[in-house]
Amino acid sequence: MNKPVDWSLEVKPLIKKYKGKPHPLNYKNTYQLLVMVVLSAQDSDQHINEVAPPLFEAFPDMKALAKADKEMLFKYISKVRNFGNKTKWLMELSQRVKEDKIIPLTMEGLTSLPGIGRKSANVIMRETGTKAEGIIVDLHVVRVAPRLGIATGTDPKKIEKQIMEVVNEKDWGETGMAISFLGREIYRPTNPKHSECIMNTVCAYYKQLIK
Repeated sequence: MNKPVDWSLEVKPLIKKYKGKPHPLNYKNTYQLLVMVVLSAQDSDQHINEVAPPLFEAFPDMKALAKADKEMLFKYISKVRNFGNKTKWLMELSQRVKEDKIIPLTMEGLTSLPGIGRKSANVIMRETGTKAEGIIVDLHVVRVAPRLGIATGTDPKKIEKQIMEVVNEKDWGETGMAISFLGREIYRPTNPKHSECIMNTVCAYYKQLIK
């Protein structure tokens, strides 16, 4: 019978490898991060990095964004996926928050804003150094975590809950992002670099492959 994996221990080398590595969104402050996280849902970070600079030139802070109307925003984000809803969310969000300094940094505060779910809130909290209240579960984590064996299924909320149960709370903030970076760099959807993977000694998928 296989001995159960002690994930709280086994994720430590992975966390060490990616600890503090900035998120792929090129933001300069919390306001920019919040806006870019909203825009990046169902779109690529790379695309949002290209779209964002002219947007932030036109709307440098929350106060400026709160004065924007649909037409003004469409000019900058019409190439972003689901831009109609995202425009609405950004307008509503900016009018509610009004100033950069009062952007909420708790799970409850962030998820009460339009366009911000748990994944987005976890990203913002990790990037701002706020104490984690959950685990980042993006598309990479949804793909990689079940293959590693640290979680099962495809539901991000269930995957998040499963990982939270087996990893020390003090490591929550970095675990999801570390798995995401592993998925982006090593554990690619095609031709994953198993031999280079820091998790190959515990990875359930790899164990099946080498049987």
